Amino acid sequence: MKLIVGISGATGAIFGIRLLEILKDIENVETHLVVSQWALTTINEETHYSIDEVRNLSDYYYSPKNLGAAISSGSFSVDGMIVAPCSMKSLATISIGLADNLITRAADVMLKERKKLVLMPRETPLNDIHLEHMLKLSRMGVTIFPAMPAFYNHPESINELIDHIVYRLLAQFGINKLPAGKVWTGFSKQA
Repeated sequence: MKLIVGISGATGAIFGIRLLEILKDIENVETHLVVSQWALTTINEETHYSIDEVRNLSDYYYSPKNLGAAISSGSFSVDGMIVAPCSMKSLATISIGLADNLITRAADVMLKERKKLVLMPRETPLNDIHLEHMLKLSRMGVTIFPAMPAFYNHPESINELIDHIVYRLLAQFGINKLPAGKVWTGFSKQA
């Protein structure tokens, strides 16, 4: 499987980083990473990772300015793309087809080639413009995947919350890594 991972400048860069960490340990998954200019700042502000450490988690890394990269063409075969986190600017740009950087161009290619595209929007509260863009993209077949924590699995740390969300994200591509004890199996007690 070949997956493009975009990390845009919204808060929550750790979701994209953790996604790459998990994918690195899965056999037969090749990752193609693009980190936006603002994501570089976010990674520096929010995490203990250097950009080199993040780049090294991927099989291939591309500059967001490189609109001539392999992943900018539909002739380059990939299985899909995840943008985690996805800023509202990136989401809007994808929605209108502007394709002004490699993340939004690769997403545009996913749309035109009818490949799986999953966006993890990071904003709250949402205004009408955000919602309209999300609805428009959803109607085009894009999976809108907000980073919503689950509590039924009794997380004991922020890392457990992040992992649960990332495992659910991977399930969108048929990669089921969620530990058995973390899967919802119904209420244990009657109300």
